[in-house]
Amino acid sequence: MPPPQTEHFIGTPLLWTGFTLMVIGLLALDLFVFHKRPHEEKTREAALWSVFWVALSLAFNGAIWWYTGSHEKAMEFFTGYLLEKSLSVDNLFVFMLLFSYFKVEARLEHRVLFWGILGALVMRAAFILVGGALLDSFHWFIYVFGAFLIGTGAKLFFSGKVDVEPEKNLVFRLFRRFVKRTIQDYHGDHFFVRRGGVLYATPLVAVLLVIEATDVMFSMDSIPAVFGVTRDTFIVYTSNICAILGLRAMYFLLAGTLRRFKYLHYGLALVLIFIGVKMLISERYPIPIWASLTVVAALIGGSIGVSMLKTRGEADAEAKN
Repeated sequence: MPPPQTEHFIGTPLLWTGFTLMVIGLLALDLFVFHKRPHEEKTREAALWSVFWVALSLAFNGAIWWYTGSHEKAMEFFTGYLLEKSLSVDNLFVFMLLFSYFKVEARLEHRVLFWGILGALVMRAAFILVGGALLDSFHWFIYVFGAFLIGTGAKLFFSGKVDVEPEKNLVFRLFRRFVKRTIQDYHGDHFFVRRGGVLYATPLVAVLLVIEATDVMFSMDSIPAVFGVTRDTFIVYTSNICAILGLRAMYFLLAGTLRRFKYLHYGLALVLIFIGVKMLISERYPIPIWASLTVVAALIGGSIGVSMLKTRGEADAEAKN
């Protein structure tokens, strides 16, 4: 028998609908107004977009505080947002490796990332709803999530790398096996082209499918981790979506420095282990949200700081060349 719920959930149908419509509107503006024409996104443009998405997320965080009158709810959102944002760095490495593998032109990267992130939003929303339902119906699932996060964190700590081999990706292999009408060359930002009245898939389709498949794998870690911060499904959903919305801009902003984050995986691994332990001991020794936020911020900030210090010489050498 699960313990009685003492936590107030703030997700109402009106809030869910309003937030989702806001996200759809922002994505429509992004694609059809500000990025209507494919172009290579420069660092300055990416920085401005990154500031916009972060500011918007923090404003929404403030709206949660105002709406609920609870600083704890606001901290839950911010902790979930920071956690998801940090774990998304692995996605950025994957994007970089996939674009290199498939030889995607820089001006086409935004369009692929846009549709990839849109698909990620839909799939993550489904995972969050399923995860919330499982925890509500079977309270012991929190121990499954906790053990899974500890195992994942330990694996990340000792392996410390993201392996991307598209030719071994199940979705990519299924695509090559069952989609026979494909062409080898790119046709601008088109996913499909018509030749002789027949529709053919361009390589962009394969890139998009592999990005979606890898995001599903990453969400298996990040979503249970945010459930370790809060059981409020609306907070899990909104913090996850807000972090993902700025992922494209963050990729273009950090693309030149991603290789310097050599020790970030240690911080991420320890965060996953900490959240997993937190879930396992939550019944007897609940950890307050302020303590969780402090630990997550310290581990992520510390690992980034160490990475920047240790690779400072490499950055200076690159600048001279």
